[in-house]
Amino acid sequence: MMIGRHLLSSAALAGLIAGGTALASAPAAAETLVTMNTVQIFSSIDPAKISDYTDYMAAVNLYDGLVGVGYDGGIKPELASSWDVSADAKEVTYHLRPDAHFSDGSPVTAKDVVYTFERLLKINQGPANLFADVLKPGSISAVDDQTVKFTLSKTYAPFLTTVPAVFILNSKVVEANAGSDDGQTYLATHTAGAGGYLLKSWDRGAQMTITRDAKYYRGWGDHPIDSVHWIITNDEATVKSLAASGELTMTSQYQSPETYDALKAMDRFKIVKQDTAVAFYLKLNNQKAPTDDVHIRRALACATDYDTIRGTILPGGDLYGPLPKVFSDFYASDLTAPKFDLACTKAEIAKSKYAAQSPVPITLQYVAGTKFEEDIALLMQSNLEQAGFKVTLQPDPWNRVTELATKLETSPAVSEVFFGPTYPSPDSMFFTQYDQKAAGTWASLEWVADPAIDDLINQARATADKAKQVDIYKQLQHKLVDRQSDVFLETQTVQHAMDKCLSDYKAIPMQSFDYDFKLYSWTCK
Repeated sequence: MMIGRHLLSSAALAGLIAGGTALASAPAAAETLVTMNTVQIFSSIDPAKISDYTDYMAAVNLYDGLVGVGYDGGIKPELASSWDVSADAKEVTYHLRPDAHFSDGSPVTAKDVVYTFERLLKINQGPANLFADVLKPGSISAVDDQTVKFTLSKTYAPFLTTVPAVFILNSKVVEANAGSDDGQTYLATHTAGAGGYLLKSWDRGAQMTITRDAKYYRGWGDHPIDSVHWIITNDEATVKSLAASGELTMTSQYQSPETYDALKAMDRFKIVKQDTAVAFYLKLNNQKAPTDDVHIRRALACATDYDTIRGTILPGGDLYGPLPKVFSDFYASDLTAPKFDLACTKAEIAKSKYAAQSPVPITLQYVAGTKFEEDIALLMQSNLEQAGFKVTLQPDPWNRVTELATKLETSPAVSEVFFGPTYPSPDSMFFTQYDQKAAGTWASLEWVADPAIDDLINQARATADKAKQVDIYKQLQHKLVDRQSDVFLETQTVQHAMDKCLSDYKAIPMQSFDYDFKLYSWTCK
């Protein structure tokens, strides 16, 4: 449906383009509304351009993919009911559900799948880099209306796990509104999918509201969530005020410990905690002064007070390298815990090519208005300036962080960034962050540019032998730790303050798939 940046008026509705989804029907009298805050804007709702956690939070509700991801990280059917893999793993064939339909009632066909992937490859943004050198134009074909075949350019072990990142478009609607940019303008303010929810309103800097599609092809349980209203704010006082007024149902996962404590004391809320595969890093620009010197990078790691960060500022789990322990089969268990040691910081500065500078200037970026990130930045500034650095703190809104990350020259020396698996495979933690082909996004602020790292990533992708993959991924972890690509802060222990009537939240190890509100229910009458 068409949306503006504010709620549509009746007159505006009359001008909807033919073929788009109709306005969601009026909700039942006992509508269940969930209001949740999120700390950053929704940058895009176009499936070919989505990239971060809020983008996927919206997309997983507005669209369905061929397959999804279960709580255990396994692949589960969505638009496709089954799939077959050839003996050489270079052909994958998906069989669509015969009852699958888009929100306008039209059937989902193989043509829609082909169109979605061809458009993704052409635009070459969002999840397109997952298929670099694997899918080419013309490599996806419709065998018949219910069958689509992918012919891979080479063996690509993670392929099945990457497919959930792509949401299927209604090709007829997008083609009718393609304009001169393959529908990018249209899909910036419209949806054309088969998801369980319809877009009702979106003010990019303030809020988004979605409403349940009663005709969703997979049906609904007994106590569904009828509407979800996201309010964009990272101000802790505002979150507490929304909770006290009765408006807030669920917080973001990025609130301060004080806010969680305040909401728990209100009695209406429960605190839900779960360990996740999301890692929190100080991403270090490996190509820009002064963090182009490995000794400076090691100095930063030594100046990090891990116990205070993990135990007090933002409670979380241990992280000793680029891969969280949740990937247990592939995890390098012989990595040693980093230690806070300012004498080590001073010694590493002395070994660096910047030793003659006193103090060494460095910029540390964090997300503006996020209290725990500011607290970590201030702690780092205090520690580093005791040991020989001059630290400039750079608070930026998230859209500015992503903009600066597109170029090496504008990427800061140090950035506080969360990154979790964009698909349930260890490849997602290595390719997206460290392969040169994936450079130029907020996820790859390290700018590692190391052919040896790229080669290992490609070796792991090219073999279906798990034992070989395990060996390669352990080598990668040691190489990245040795070069101190990042400061490895912690794994995220996700926390939400949730209304006691809202149930069925459970972490899913892929982007924001755990905020698919089709999975939630309202247990109170």
